[in-house]
Amino acid sequence: MASKAYSEMTKEELSQIIQQEQEKLDRWGNMSLTLDLTRGKPNQAQLDLSTGMLHIISDRGDCFSESGLDCRNYGILDGLPETKRLFSELLGVPAENVLVLGNSSLNIMYDTMVRAMLFGVAGGYEPWSRQGRIKFICPAPGYDRHFAICRTLGIEMIPVKMTSEGPDMDAVYNIACSDPSVKGIWCVPKYSNPGGVTYSDRVVDMFAAMKPAAPDFRIFWDNAYAVHDLYEKGDKLANIFDYAVEYGTQDNIFYFTSTSKISFPGSGLAIMVASEKNIEQIRPIIATQTIGYDKINQMRHVKFFKNADGIREHMKLHAALLRPKFECVIDSFTRELSGLGIAEWTNPKGGYFISLDVMEGCARRVYQLARSVGVTLTAAGATFPYGRDPQDTNLRIAPTFPDERELKQAIEILCSCVKLACAEKLLNA
Repeated sequence: MASKAYSEMTKEELSQIIQQEQEKLDRWGNMSLTLDLTRGKPNQAQLDLSTGMLHIISDRGDCFSESGLDCRNYGILDGLPETKRLFSELLGVPAENVLVLGNSSLNIMYDTMVRAMLFGVAGGYEPWSRQGRIKFICPAPGYDRHFAICRTLGIEMIPVKMTSEGPDMDAVYNIACSDPSVKGIWCVPKYSNPGGVTYSDRVVDMFAAMKPAAPDFRIFWDNAYAVHDLYEKGDKLANIFDYAVEYGTQDNIFYFTSTSKISFPGSGLAIMVASEKNIEQIRPIIATQTIGYDKINQMRHVKFFKNADGIREHMKLHAALLRPKFECVIDSFTRELSGLGIAEWTNPKGGYFISLDVMEGCARRVYQLARSVGVTLTAAGATFPYGRDPQDTNLRIAPTFPDERELKQAIEILCSCVKLACAEKLLNA
């Protein structure tokens, strides 16, 4: 492991690094590699963990809920009682506040945003689309698909910096509490995408206590990685509804999660948790979209997992598969990049991503170099609103999908690209 910082190197030393790393990339470029680190997808071994779910409903008798409802037929708009109870127990919220809505939390978040645009939110407020130009706070680096929803609907995005505790709450308060055109904020409160940050109790409390200037402000609480710990001692996220009850702000919160990375992506269950007042406004609008969601799939999940502890035990099996991959990336970064002064990275206890910050002005160059030899990364800038990283530093690393041999090779190439791009930057400064 090199210990001399690039900033202390002579031009000759930097030139030598450029030559060495370019030679490596030339060799890799001749290997016709196709290595993909773009999206946080479960790999096949993870999907195999839930294969038993496919056979757990095998005949007519398995299709009846505890109330006697035939799940093959119409009925039940917002989730079977036993499905609601399962997620009530898992998330620590009342079952009556749980909605089980389809298979995609991203779909639910999009629908929730569109409902607010077309119909407003609970309280009789004007639809957002009739209130002129509206804005959303976007902690960054953050989840690119959140930003895509805003961009698609013409909602102005205001970035705020992420810290080790969560979003910069001074900035959040200054924006949300002074401008009534700001209608909400995106949050991934546990193992944030991409930084792996879990919001501190102080930050959760500040969200619950916040009195925004807009009375129809909503916190979009996307708890996608609620049970996705890599280690026995994972991060603990405070329950925002527990705090909100104290402040009387339950109506400000739209809470989302799913089993996309628990059971099957695209064939799992998506959950929304909301206050009674919010649900009263949402339910009749949903009733115009559908007569009911896939109740057989809901039964499948209840029969397979049985209870919240069943989900937690299942996630330990996921962790056993993912932990070596995350450790492979961290070990490689430590071995190849420590002491050089050209990169920093997160070491999350869970979630699906590692955030890599390279020398300012180098992320796009690293992305291009990696792509040129067959390693595809999430585009540089994607973790910021409008795809614009003002410092051009952040890269999101998704280690879950490749097998360990492919992952090791991809990270070795990535480290070489970082060294080359940063040496070029300093040599040409």
